Amino acid sequence: QVQLVESGGGLVQSGGSLILSCAASGTIFSLSTVAWHRQAPGRQRELVASITAGDTTYYADFAKGRATISRDKAKNTVYLQMSSLKPEDTAVYYCNSKWLSFEYWGQGIQVTVSS
Repeated sequence: QVQLVESGGGLVQSGGSLILSCAASGTIFSLSTVAWHRQAPGRQRELVASITAGDTTYYADFAKGRATISRDKAKNTVYLQMSSLKPEDTAVYYCNSKWLSFEYWGQGIQVTVSS
């Protein structure tokens, strides 16, 4: 069982930056691919970035150059740093952990970018 808790969201001005954290409990987290997804009102949930257990990263096109995903295995935490934020980045951001057939989601955290 893995529990994921997101933090670091909130209100930020356009052009600003923030760091989201996904803190996990559970021993399989270090084996898992961890991803950040987001869902804006009226839109489907979409992948922002992911990082494998071996630290291979993937970024959605809209996130390339503006986002950095990283993990601290000692703290069982994955981070998503985003910069040059735009109002269209406003969404609920979700942390996701997947290993074999075991998949978990955090409760989500609101990020609002004001223009």
